[in-house]
Amino acid sequence: MKIGLTYWLVDELSAHSISSQARFGESLGFDSFWLPENHFNEIALPDPLMLLSAVSATTSSIKLGTSSYLLPLRNPLMAAEQVAILDNLSHGRLILGVGRGYATGTLKAFNVKPQEKRERFEWCLKIMLEAWAGKGVSLNDEFTPVNVKPLPIQEPHPPIWIAAFGPKALRQAGRLGLPYIASPIETQSQLIKNLKIFSNAAEEAGHSPIETRPVMRTIFICDNKNELDEIKRAMSKANMPPGLETSQNINDWSIIGEKDYVFDKIQEYREILGITDLIVTRLRLTKVSDKRFRRSLEQIVSLLA
Repeated sequence: MKIGLTYWLVDELSAHSISSQARFGESLGFDSFWLPENHFNEIALPDPLMLLSAVSATTSSIKLGTSSYLLPLRNPLMAAEQVAILDNLSHGRLILGVGRGYATGTLKAFNVKPQEKRERFEWCLKIMLEAWAGKGVSLNDEFTPVNVKPLPIQEPHPPIWIAAFGPKALRQAGRLGLPYIASPIETQSQLIKNLKIFSNAAEEAGHSPIETRPVMRTIFICDNKNELDEIKRAMSKANMPPGLETSQNINDWSIIGEKDYVFDKIQEYREILGITDLIVTRLRLTKVSDKRFRRSLEQIVSLLA
C-alpha cells in the first residue's frame, strides 16, 4: 500500500509553505502529495496545477496529485496543455484527480449550469484524452482540429482518478473505467456501499476489475488518552462547509488514536476495502499545531514501514 498526504492549513498559506510540506513528506518517504481545488473562500486554492508546478521545482521523487481538478470549469484544450506541461515539468510525477464540483455557487460563477456538470465533465475528459492520444481535436465542428503540444511524459497520459462520493458520480466513474478517490468525509460503512456501486457500474460497462483504490482519511497518532480526548473535543466543535458535513461520530470517518489503534484500524481498512493508496488528510484537526502534526506524520510512516 502506498501512502500519500494532502497539504494542511498553516497560518500563512503560500506556494512556499505548500512546497515545504511536500519536501517534508518526500523526506519521510510519502509516495504522493495532494492539492484540492476550491474557490471564493478563505482557504481558496483555485489553481492546483500552478501550485504543483512550484512544488515540482523543489522536489524530485514524490508524486504530485490533484485531489479534484474541476473539469466542468475549464476549456478542455487548455486543460490538456496545462496538464501536459506539469507532467513534463515534474518528469512524469503527476496523478490527475478530476471532479465535477459540488458547490453550486462556484459552478454558476464560472457560467456552468449545475445540472449540466456531469455532461460537461465527460465532454471535457473526452477531448483531453483524444488530445493526449495525438489526435487533432476541436471544440466544435466550426473550427479546424488542432494538435496539443507538448504531450505528457507519461504515456498515453498521467493516471486519472475521479473524485466521487455520490451515487451518480460513482456510477459515472465506474462506467468510464477509471479509479475513484474515496472522500475523507464518508463513513467506513458508506465506503463499502460506494465501492459496490462503483464496481457494479464498471462491470456493467464491460471493464476489468479496477485494482487501484485510493482512500482519503484523517489520520493522527496521539501520545496518550488525554491528548486523544482533547483532540476529539476540538474536532467535534469544528465547522465544515455546507455539503461537506461529517458524521457526528469521529471514529466513523477518521483514524485517530494511539499507535496500536491506528495500526489495527488501517489494517482493517485494507482488508475490507482493498486500499492501494492511503492519503492522509488533516480534516478538522484545527487545534493541532504544525509541529505536532509533522511528528504524527513521522510516526505514521514509521508505523507502516
